[in-house]
Amino acid sequence: MERLTVAGIGLATSLTWAAAVAAATAAPAAEHIDPVGPLLLTLIVLLLAAKLGGDIFERLGQPAVLGELLFGVALGNLNLLGFQQLEYLEHDQVLELLANLGVILLLFEVGLGSNVLDMISVGPSSALVAILGVIAPMVLGMGTSWWFHPSESLYLHLFVGAALCATSVGITARVLQDLGQIQSREARIVLGAAVIDDVLGLIVLATVTGAITAAAGEGPGVSLGALGSIVAKAVGFVLGALTVGYFLSPRLLRLAARFRVRGMLLTTALLMCFLLSYLAQWFGLAPIVGAFAAGLILEEHHYYTFRQRGEPLIHELLNPLVTFLVPLFFVRMGLLVDLRTLGQAPVLGFAAALTAAAVLGKQVCSLGVLERGLDRVSVGFGMIPRGEVGLIFANIGAALVLDGQPVINRSAFSAVVIMVMVTTLVTPPLLRWSLRRRG
Repeated sequence: MERLTVAGIGLATSLTWAAAVAAATAAPAAEHIDPVGPLLLTLIVLLLAAKLGGDIFERLGQPAVLGELLFGVALGNLNLLGFQQLEYLEHDQVLELLANLGVILLLFEVGLGSNVLDMISVGPSSALVAILGVIAPMVLGMGTSWWFHPSESLYLHLFVGAALCATSVGITARVLQDLGQIQSREARIVLGAAVIDDVLGLIVLATVTGAITAAAGEGPGVSLGALGSIVAKAVGFVLGALTVGYFLSPRLLRLAARFRVRGMLLTTALLMCFLLSYLAQWFGLAPIVGAFAAGLILEEHHYYTFRQRGEPLIHELLNPLVTFLVPLFFVRMGLLVDLRTLGQAPVLGFAAALTAAAVLGKQVCSLGVLERGLDRVSVGFGMIPRGEVGLIFANIGAALVLDGQPVINRSAFSAVVIMVMVTTLVTPPLLRWSLRRRG
């Protein structure tokens, strides 16, 4: 009852602020309105929706991102109830920029939580699980997309397949921690594979994005040689950024430590993040590839001088920005879901088949566990959730345009969102059951 009351209060409060936004944006055109005012009200509505939705789902033992998504879906489909004043949010360029900045910081934060040396030392099982966990879901995703949309562009199938590659290991890590299994061999394999999975997934994303960009500039197709060049460029950028960045990072941070002005550690970290994100885009890759690489190369011992002064860790300094901007991205993803498409049997069928392919594809990766006596089923279940990474891939596909049309259309986008939500919801109970059956 308490949870339902909180949900009702949350929705009512969000709708009240939504009405306030509508009143502000519907003011007479002749009256001069400071554009900051409607933006502030928009931020109030979306941040409030994000936090209320996140709180409700955390009370239910689910990730906050699901609540942010669902409240975004609710706000984005108020037009079905005759409330049209929030439709502009779908095309609000300022909101889109803030959301895109949020996802760059999110991948930067993910990179900060990973470690290149750990990635190298996880062993052959984690590496093989990660490789199979990228190949199998992508092949199944592309096949499913082609089966339901045979007349659509190859690039739609590629992006749907890429969205199935990703693994959101934060959900799995939380369950393992709650069950006291975080130090188990299976947990180490899953967590190690997830880091490699992130890198491989971003290389796939970079390759697909580069191929679409090349096709948009050169015509309907990309030659095999051009595709090989794109793959080489994607891999070369990631390896080059890690190699050069790992060498330059401590030197830049030592130089920054000479400044007496406050905030130099956070500023330097953000400069590196934005620089590598810009370079990734300049190379024709997604900016989040550069942001993730920037996080990987920044390690605590690189800014030892700042730590001696009592400065917090970079991810602690970054937390207020992430708390503000990242929820905007997920609420905006919900805003883009058109519930009318879910009333169409083909869309629901596509979403169900895509979810089945996503689950099955990650079970295949459990075959990569080489050691005997380990729980392969738990490893496969631990790799299931797509979470925020799948949404990021879908968002990039929806933003890319080929022949005047988005690469991922509304129906496919809605199906991917459903797949992300279902895989995220089913992982905790499946993993708990799998681990408990072995005691």
